[in-house]
Amino acid sequence: MGMGRAGSYYPGAERLISPVLHLLVLCTLSSLTHIGESQVQTPQCRIQKCTTDFVSLTSHLNPSLDGFGTEFCKALRAYSACTQRTSKSCRGNLVFHSAMLGISDLMSQRNCSKDGPTSSTHPVIPIEPCNYHSRHHQAIRPGTGTGAPEHPRPTYLFCGLFGDPHLRTFKDHFQTCKVEGAWPLIDNNYLSVQVTNIPVVYGSSATATNKITIIFKPYQECTDQKVYQAVTDDLPAAFVDGTISGGDSETRSIWILEKSLGRHVEIHAAYIGVTIIIRQQGRYLTLAVRMPEELAMAFDETQDLQLCMNGCPTSERIDQEGHLQLPMLGLQQASFQQQARVEAQRGVFTLESASRKCREQLEVKDIYFHSCLFDLLTTGDANFTTAAYNALKDMETLHPKREHWHIFPNSAPGLRPFSLLLNALLTGFLITVLL
Repeated sequence: MGMGRAGSYYPGAERLISPVLHLLVLCTLSSLTHIGESQVQTPQCRIQKCTTDFVSLTSHLNPSLDGFGTEFCKALRAYSACTQRTSKSCRGNLVFHSAMLGISDLMSQRNCSKDGPTSSTHPVIPIEPCNYHSRHHQAIRPGTGTGAPEHPRPTYLFCGLFGDPHLRTFKDHFQTCKVEGAWPLIDNNYLSVQVTNIPVVYGSSATATNKITIIFKPYQECTDQKVYQAVTDDLPAAFVDGTISGGDSETRSIWILEKSLGRHVEIHAAYIGVTIIIRQQGRYLTLAVRMPEELAMAFDETQDLQLCMNGCPTSERIDQEGHLQLPMLGLQQASFQQQARVEAQRGVFTLESASRKCREQLEVKDIYFHSCLFDLLTTGDANFTTAAYNALKDMETLHPKREHWHIFPNSAPGLRPFSLLLNALLTGFLITVLL
Protein backbone atom coordinates (compact mmCIF):
# COMPACT_ATOMS: atom_id res chain seq x y z
CA MET A 1 0.00 0.00 0.00
CA GLY A 2 2.98 2.34 0.64
CA MET A 3 1.21 4.20 3.40
CA GLY A 4 2.28 4.70 7.02
CA ARG A 5 0.12 4.36 10.07
CA ALA A 6 -1.36 7.77 9.45
CA GLY A 7 -2.92 6.30 6.34
CA SER A 8 -4.09 3.03 7.88
CA TYR A 9 -7.27 1.59 6.41
CA TYR A 10 -10.01 0.32 8.67
CA PRO A 11 -12.63 -1.95 7.08
CA GLY A 12 -16.04 -0.35 7.19
CA ALA A 13 -14.68 3.03 8.12
CA GLU A 14 -15.75 4.59 4.81
CA ARG A 15 -19.38 3.79 5.66
CA LEU A 16 -19.01 5.41 9.05
CA ILE A 17 -17.25 8.66 8.18
CA SER A 18 -20.03 10.43 6.31
CA PRO A 19 -22.83 10.02 8.89
CA VAL A 20 -20.52 10.83 11.80
CA LEU A 21 -19.25 13.95 10.04
CA HIS A 22 -22.86 14.81 9.38
CA LEU A 23 -23.60 14.63 13.09
CA LEU A 24 -20.53 16.70 13.89
CA VAL A 25 -21.82 19.36 11.57
CA LEU A 26 -25.17 19.15 13.30
CA CYS A 27 -23.43 19.72 16.62
CA THR A 28 -22.00 22.94 15.26
CA LEU A 29 -25.21 24.01 13.57
CA SER A 30 -27.21 23.45 16.72
CA SER A 31 -25.18 26.17 18.42
CA LEU A 32 -26.00 28.59 15.58
CA THR A 33 -29.74 28.09 15.26
CA HIS A 34 -30.45 31.38 17.00
CA ILE A 35 -29.49 33.14 13.76
CA GLY A 36 -32.74 32.22 12.05
CA GLU A 37 -35.81 33.52 13.86
CA SER A 38 -37.83 30.55 12.70
CA GLN A 39 -35.28 28.17 14.23
CA VAL A 40 -34.73 29.70 17.65
CA GLN A 41 -33.73 26.89 20.01
CA THR A 42 -35.51 27.29 23.31
CA PRO A 43 -33.63 26.51 26.52
CA GLN A 44 -35.65 23.28 26.80
CA CYS A 45 -34.44 21.90 23.43
CA ARG A 46 -31.25 20.02 24.30
CA ILE A 47 -30.33 18.57 20.92
CA GLN A 48 -26.92 20.21 21.07
CA LYS A 49 -26.08 18.43 24.32
CA CYS A 50 -27.33 15.12 22.91
CA THR A 51 -25.06 15.49 19.90
CA THR A 52 -22.09 16.60 21.98
CA ASP A 53 -22.48 13.61 24.30
CA PHE A 54 -22.59 11.26 21.32
CA VAL A 55 -19.37 12.71 19.91
CA SER A 56 -17.74 12.33 23.34
CA LEU A 57 -18.84 8.70 23.56
CA THR A 58 -17.48 7.75 20.14
CA SER A 59 -14.42 9.96 19.59
CA HIS A 60 -12.02 7.44 21.17
CA LEU A 61 -13.46 4.34 19.44
CA ASN A 62 -11.33 2.58 16.82
CA PRO A 63 -13.21 0.75 14.02
CA SER A 64 -10.32 -1.71 13.63
CA LEU A 65 -10.59 -3.04 17.20
CA ASP A 66 -12.81 -5.80 18.48
CA GLY A 67 -15.93 -4.58 20.22
CA PHE A 68 -16.21 -1.39 18.17
CA GLY A 69 -19.66 -2.27 16.81
CA THR A 70 -21.07 -3.08 20.25
CA GLU A 71 -19.82 0.17 21.80
CA PHE A 72 -20.89 2.26 18.82
CA CYS A 73 -24.42 0.83 18.94
CA LYS A 74 -24.60 1.56 22.68
CA ALA A 75 -23.67 5.16 21.95
CA LEU A 76 -26.27 5.41 19.17
CA ARG A 77 -29.00 4.08 21.46
CA ALA A 78 -27.99 6.59 24.13
CA TYR A 79 -28.10 9.34 21.47
CA SER A 80 -31.54 8.20 20.33
CA ALA A 81 -32.86 8.08 23.91
CA CYS A 82 -31.56 11.60 24.52
CA THR A 83 -33.32 12.95 21.43
CA GLN A 84 -36.55 11.25 22.47
CA ARG A 85 -36.41 12.94 25.87
CA THR A 86 -36.13 16.37 24.28
CA SER A 87 -38.40 15.77 21.29
CA LYS A 88 -41.37 17.80 22.57
CA SER A 89 -39.22 20.87 23.14
CA CYS A 90 -37.53 20.55 19.74
CA ARG A 91 -40.57 20.41 17.47
CA GLY A 92 -39.93 22.33 14.27
CA ASN A 93 -36.17 22.42 14.89
CA LEU A 94 -34.38 21.37 11.68
CA VAL A 95 -31.22 20.37 13.54
CA PHE A 96 -33.23 18.03 15.75
CA HIS A 97 -34.96 16.38 12.81
CA SER A 98 -31.69 16.04 10.88
CA ALA A 99 -30.15 14.35 13.90
CA MET A 100 -33.03 11.90 14.06
CA LEU A 101 -32.47 10.97 10.41
CA GLY A 102 -28.71 10.62 11.00
CA ILE A 103 -29.27 8.30 13.94
CA SER A 104 -31.63 6.14 11.90
CA ASP A 105 -29.12 5.88 9.05
CA LEU A 106 -26.26 4.92 11.37
CA MET A 107 -28.34 2.35 13.25
CA SER A 108 -29.22 0.75 9.92
CA GLN A 109 -25.65 0.78 8.61
CA ARG A 110 -24.22 -0.77 11.79
CA ASN A 111 -27.12 -3.24 12.22
CA CYS A 112 -27.86 -1.83 15.67
CA SER A 113 -31.00 -3.02 17.44
CA LYS A 114 -33.24 -0.36 18.93
CA ASP A 115 -33.38 -2.21 22.22
CA GLY A 116 -30.29 -2.94 24.30
CA PRO A 117 -27.79 -1.38 26.66
CA THR A 118 -26.72 2.22 26.26
CA SER A 119 -23.44 4.00 26.97
CA SER A 120 -22.82 6.18 29.97
CA THR A 121 -22.26 9.82 29.16
CA HIS A 122 -18.97 9.50 31.13
CA PRO A 123 -17.09 6.79 29.24
CA VAL A 124 -14.07 5.00 30.66
CA ILE A 125 -11.17 5.60 28.26
CA PRO A 126 -9.18 2.39 27.72
CA ILE A 127 -6.00 2.26 29.79
CA GLU A 128 -2.71 1.72 27.95
CA PRO A 129 -0.72 -0.63 30.20
CA CYS A 130 2.64 0.52 28.78
CA ASN A 131 1.96 4.22 29.33
CA TYR A 132 2.48 5.53 32.87
CA HIS A 133 0.44 8.65 32.19
CA SER A 134 -2.48 6.56 30.91
CA ARG A 135 -2.36 4.18 33.86
CA HIS A 136 -2.55 7.02 36.37
CA HIS A 137 -4.61 9.68 34.59
CA GLN A 138 -7.32 7.68 32.82
CA ALA A 139 -9.11 6.88 36.05
CA ILE A 140 -12.87 6.38 36.12
CA ARG A 141 -15.06 9.36 36.65
CA PRO A 142 -16.92 9.35 39.94
CA GLY A 143 -20.36 7.85 39.80
CA THR A 144 -19.90 5.56 36.80
CA GLY A 145 -19.61 2.49 38.98
CA THR A 146 -17.14 0.79 36.67
CA GLY A 147 -13.41 0.51 36.26
CA ALA A 148 -10.57 0.59 38.76
CA PRO A 149 -10.41 2.95 41.73
CA GLU A 150 -9.38 6.47 40.83
CA HIS A 151 -5.64 7.18 41.17
CA PRO A 152 -4.33 10.41 42.66
CA ARG A 153 -2.36 12.61 40.31
CA PRO A 154 1.28 11.39 40.40
CA THR A 155 4.07 13.60 41.69
CA TYR A 156 7.14 14.06 39.49
CA LEU A 157 10.72 14.78 40.58
CA PHE A 158 13.60 16.47 38.78
CA CYS A 159 17.35 15.90 38.92
CA GLY A 160 20.08 17.64 36.92
CA LEU A 161 23.88 17.47 36.61
CA PHE A 162 26.10 19.90 34.70
CA GLY A 163 29.35 21.84 34.85
CA ASP A 164 32.10 21.18 37.42
CA PRO A 165 29.81 19.30 38.40
CA HIS A 166 26.76 20.97 39.89
CA LEU A 167 24.00 18.69 41.14
CA ARG A 168 20.34 19.53 41.62
CA THR A 169 18.77 16.69 43.60
CA PHE A 170 15.24 15.32 43.60
CA LYS A 171 14.72 17.40 46.75
CA ASP A 172 15.80 20.62 44.97
CA HIS A 173 19.03 20.76 46.96
CA PHE A 174 21.84 22.34 44.93
CA GLN A 175 25.39 21.09 45.46
CA THR A 176 28.80 21.35 43.82
CA CYS A 177 30.78 18.14 44.20
CA LYS A 178 34.09 16.44 43.39
CA VAL A 179 32.79 12.89 42.74
CA GLU A 180 35.69 11.89 40.51
CA GLY A 181 35.22 8.54 38.77
CA ALA A 182 31.98 6.56 38.39
CA TRP A 183 29.01 7.50 40.59
CA PRO A 184 25.33 6.44 40.60
CA LEU A 185 22.85 9.26 40.12
CA ILE A 186 19.76 7.03 40.15
CA ASP A 187 19.45 3.37 41.13
CA ASN A 188 15.98 1.95 41.70
CA ASN A 189 13.83 -0.95 40.54
CA TYR A 190 13.07 0.72 37.21
CA LEU A 191 16.05 2.84 36.22
CA SER A 192 19.79 3.13 36.80
CA VAL A 193 21.84 6.18 35.78
CA GLN A 194 25.59 6.32 36.31
CA VAL A 195 28.00 9.13 35.42
CA THR A 196 31.79 9.18 35.17
CA ASN A 197 33.59 12.41 36.01
CA ILE A 198 37.18 13.47 35.28
CA PRO A 199 39.25 16.41 36.60
CA VAL A 200 38.90 19.56 34.52
CA VAL A 201 41.99 21.50 35.64
CA TYR A 202 45.23 20.55 37.38
CA GLY A 203 45.30 21.48 41.04
CA SER A 204 41.51 21.81 41.38
CA SER A 205 39.17 19.24 42.88
CA ALA A 206 36.43 20.14 40.38
CA THR A 207 35.48 17.50 37.80
CA ALA A 208 33.09 17.28 34.85
CA THR A 209 31.14 14.45 33.23
CA ASN A 210 32.55 12.63 30.21
CA LYS A 211 30.45 9.44 30.31
CA ILE A 212 26.80 8.61 31.04
CA THR A 213 25.32 5.10 31.26
CA ILE A 214 21.56 4.58 31.56
CA ILE A 215 19.86 1.22 32.13
CA PHE A 216 16.10 0.91 31.65
CA LYS A 217 15.15 -2.28 33.44
CA PRO A 218 12.66 -4.82 32.02
CA TYR A 219 9.04 -4.02 32.79
CA GLN A 220 6.20 -6.52 32.33
CA GLU A 221 5.43 -6.89 28.60
CA CYS A 222 6.38 -3.29 27.79
CA THR A 223 10.10 -3.54 27.18
CA ASP A 224 13.18 -5.68 27.57
CA GLN A 225 16.23 -4.15 29.20
CA LYS A 226 17.51 -1.15 27.26
CA VAL A 227 20.96 0.36 27.77
CA TYR A 228 22.06 3.79 26.57
CA GLN A 229 25.63 5.04 26.80
CA ALA A 230 27.14 8.39 25.85
CA VAL A 231 30.76 9.52 26.05
CA THR A 232 32.46 12.73 24.99
CA ASP A 233 32.22 13.11 21.18
CA ASP A 234 29.90 10.10 20.94
CA LEU A 235 26.31 11.03 21.76
CA PRO A 236 24.40 8.33 19.87
CA ALA A 237 20.76 8.44 18.81
CA ALA A 238 20.31 4.73 19.58
CA PHE A 239 20.57 2.25 22.42
CA VAL A 240 23.66 0.03 22.62
CA ASP A 241 21.76 -2.75 20.81
CA GLY A 242 21.29 -0.45 17.80
CA THR A 243 17.56 0.12 18.27
CA ILE A 244 15.95 3.54 18.69
CA SER A 245 12.76 2.37 20.43
CA GLY A 246 11.19 -0.46 22.39
CA GLY A 247 7.75 -1.96 22.78
CA ASP A 248 5.40 -3.60 20.31
CA SER A 249 4.75 -2.50 16.73
CA GLU A 250 1.59 -0.61 17.67
CA THR A 251 2.72 1.35 20.73
CA ARG A 252 6.26 2.45 21.55
CA SER A 253 6.98 2.23 25.26
CA ILE A 254 10.43 3.86 25.02
CA TRP A 255 12.17 5.85 22.29
CA ILE A 256 15.09 8.20 21.54
CA LEU A 257 14.82 11.57 19.81
CA GLU A 258 17.90 13.21 18.33
CA LYS A 259 17.39 16.95 18.72
CA SER A 260 20.82 18.03 17.46
CA LEU A 261 23.29 15.69 15.78
CA GLY A 262 25.93 14.58 18.27
CA ARG A 263 24.96 17.33 20.73
CA HIS A 264 21.47 16.79 22.14
CA VAL A 265 19.28 13.70 22.58
CA GLU A 266 16.12 12.98 24.55
CA ILE A 267 14.98 9.60 25.84
CA HIS A 268 11.28 9.12 26.56
CA ALA A 269 10.32 6.05 28.60
CA ALA A 270 6.52 6.31 28.51
CA TYR A 271 6.00 3.04 30.38
CA ILE A 272 7.55 4.54 33.54
CA GLY A 273 6.85 8.23 32.85
CA VAL A 274 10.55 9.14 32.57
CA THR A 275 12.12 11.80 30.34
CA ILE A 276 15.91 12.23 30.12
CA ILE A 277 17.81 14.99 28.30
CA ILE A 278 21.51 14.54 27.51
CA ARG A 279 23.73 17.18 25.93
CA GLN A 280 27.37 17.69 25.07
CA GLN A 281 28.78 21.19 25.44
CA GLY A 282 32.47 21.58 24.75
CA ARG A 283 34.22 18.46 26.06
CA TYR A 284 31.68 17.50 28.69
CA LEU A 285 28.16 16.10 29.10
CA THR A 286 25.10 17.33 30.97
CA LEU A 287 22.05 15.41 32.17
CA ALA A 288 18.48 16.25 33.20
CA VAL A 289 15.89 13.69 34.42
CA ARG A 290 12.19 13.84 35.22
CA MET A 291 10.70 10.80 37.01
CA PRO A 292 7.57 9.90 39.01
CA GLU A 293 8.23 10.04 42.74
CA GLU A 294 6.66 6.66 43.48
CA LEU A 295 9.06 4.95 41.07
CA ALA A 296 12.09 6.97 42.17
CA MET A 297 11.42 5.77 45.73
CA ALA A 298 11.26 2.10 44.73
CA PHE A 299 14.66 0.95 46.03
CA ASP A 300 16.08 -0.91 49.03
CA GLU A 301 18.87 -0.22 51.51
CA THR A 302 21.52 -1.64 49.16
CA GLN A 303 20.73 1.13 46.65
CA ASP A 304 21.00 4.12 48.98
CA LEU A 305 24.04 5.66 47.25
CA GLN A 306 22.15 7.79 44.75
CA LEU A 307 23.30 11.35 44.18
CA CYS A 308 19.92 12.45 42.79
CA MET A 309 18.13 11.10 45.85
CA ASN A 310 20.53 11.83 48.71
CA GLY A 311 23.06 14.28 47.29
CA CYS A 312 26.84 13.96 47.41
CA PRO A 313 28.61 12.53 50.46
CA THR A 314 29.93 15.27 52.74
CA SER A 315 33.51 14.35 51.91
CA GLU A 316 32.77 14.97 48.22
CA ARG A 317 31.22 18.42 48.61
CA ILE A 318 33.03 21.47 47.23
CA ASP A 319 30.37 23.96 48.30
CA GLN A 320 29.73 24.69 51.96
CA GLU A 321 25.97 24.74 52.60
CA GLY A 322 25.31 26.36 49.25
CA HIS A 323 28.40 28.61 49.14
CA LEU A 324 31.07 27.76 46.58
CA GLN A 325 34.69 27.74 47.72
CA LEU A 326 37.29 29.76 45.85
CA PRO A 327 38.16 28.12 42.53
CA MET A 328 41.84 29.16 42.77
CA LEU A 329 42.62 27.61 46.16
CA GLY A 330 43.68 24.34 44.55
CA LEU A 331 46.07 26.14 42.21
CA GLN A 332 47.83 27.77 45.14
CA GLN A 333 49.17 24.38 46.08
CA ALA A 334 50.65 23.65 42.68
CA SER A 335 54.19 24.57 41.72
CA PHE A 336 54.92 27.72 39.72
CA GLN A 337 55.67 25.66 36.60
CA GLN A 338 52.43 23.71 36.94
CA GLN A 339 50.43 26.92 37.38
CA ALA A 340 52.05 28.53 34.36
CA ARG A 341 51.30 25.47 32.23
CA VAL A 342 47.66 25.46 33.31
CA GLU A 343 47.26 29.17 32.60
CA ALA A 344 48.86 28.78 29.17
CA GLN A 345 46.33 26.08 28.24
CA ARG A 346 43.20 28.00 29.11
CA GLY A 347 41.78 31.48 29.06
CA VAL A 348 41.88 33.62 32.18
CA PHE A 349 38.69 35.25 33.46
CA THR A 350 38.59 37.91 36.12
CA LEU A 351 35.52 38.07 38.31
CA GLU A 352 34.29 41.01 36.27
CA SER A 353 34.80 39.39 32.86
CA ALA A 354 33.34 36.09 34.08
CA SER A 355 30.26 37.90 35.38
CA ARG A 356 29.87 39.69 32.08
CA LYS A 357 30.19 36.43 30.14
CA CYS A 358 27.61 34.64 32.31
CA ARG A 359 25.16 37.54 32.04
CA GLU A 360 25.14 37.11 28.24
CA GLN A 361 22.91 34.04 28.65
CA LEU A 362 21.79 33.98 32.29
CA GLU A 363 19.69 37.01 33.18
CA VAL A 364 18.68 35.96 36.70
CA LYS A 365 21.49 35.81 39.25
CA ASP A 366 20.35 32.53 40.72
CA ILE A 367 22.44 29.46 41.47
CA TYR A 368 22.82 28.70 37.76
CA PHE A 369 24.48 32.09 37.26
CA HIS A 370 26.82 31.55 40.22
CA SER A 371 27.62 28.03 38.95
CA CYS A 372 28.56 29.57 35.61
CA LEU A 373 30.78 32.05 37.43
CA PHE A 374 32.47 29.28 39.41
CA ASP A 375 33.09 27.21 36.28
CA LEU A 376 34.60 30.06 34.27
CA LEU A 377 36.92 31.05 37.11
CA THR A 378 37.90 27.41 37.62
CA THR A 379 38.48 26.37 34.01
CA GLY A 380 38.58 29.44 31.79
CA ASP A 381 36.40 27.45 29.37
CA ALA A 382 33.56 29.60 28.00
CA ASN A 383 31.61 26.46 27.01
CA PHE A 384 30.53 26.16 30.64
CA THR A 385 28.45 29.31 30.18
CA THR A 386 26.29 27.59 27.56
CA ALA A 387 26.25 24.42 29.67
CA ALA A 388 24.74 26.36 32.59
CA TYR A 389 22.23 28.04 30.28
CA ASN A 390 21.14 24.70 28.74
CA ALA A 391 20.90 23.14 32.20
CA LEU A 392 18.57 25.96 33.23
CA LYS A 393 16.41 25.51 30.12
CA ASP A 394 16.24 21.73 30.55
CA MET A 395 15.20 22.23 34.17
CA GLU A 396 12.44 24.60 33.08
CA THR A 397 11.29 21.98 30.56
CA LEU A 398 11.20 19.06 33.00
CA HIS A 399 10.76 20.46 36.51
CA PRO A 400 7.10 20.06 37.54
CA LYS A 401 6.90 23.09 39.87
CA ARG A 402 7.53 26.48 38.34
CA GLU A 403 7.68 28.17 41.73
CA HIS A 404 10.77 26.08 42.55
CA TRP A 405 12.69 26.78 39.36
CA HIS A 406 15.05 29.43 40.67
CA ILE A 407 17.29 28.71 43.64
CA PHE A 408 19.29 31.60 45.05
CA PRO A 409 22.44 31.48 47.18
CA ASN A 410 21.73 31.26 50.91
CA SER A 411 23.23 34.67 51.59
CA ALA A 412 23.98 37.14 48.83
CA PRO A 413 26.33 39.21 51.02
CA GLY A 414 28.56 36.13 51.27
CA LEU A 415 29.56 36.72 47.67
CA ARG A 416 31.26 40.02 48.53
CA PRO A 417 34.23 38.55 50.42
CA PHE A 418 34.41 35.91 47.68
CA SER A 419 34.91 38.68 45.11
CA LEU A 420 37.46 40.61 47.15
CA LEU A 421 39.56 37.59 48.05
CA LEU A 422 39.47 36.15 44.56
CA ASN A 423 40.61 39.39 42.97
CA ALA A 424 43.41 39.68 45.54
CA LEU A 425 44.44 36.09 44.80
CA LEU A 426 44.49 36.67 41.06
CA THR A 427 46.44 39.90 41.46
CA GLY A 428 49.03 38.19 43.64
CA PHE A 429 49.34 35.35 41.16
CA LEU A 430 49.95 37.74 38.24
CA ILE A 431 52.54 39.75 40.24
CA THR A 432 54.38 36.49 41.00
CA VAL A 433 54.41 35.56 37.30
CA LEU A 434 55.70 39.03 36.27
CA LEU A 435 58.47 38.93 38.83
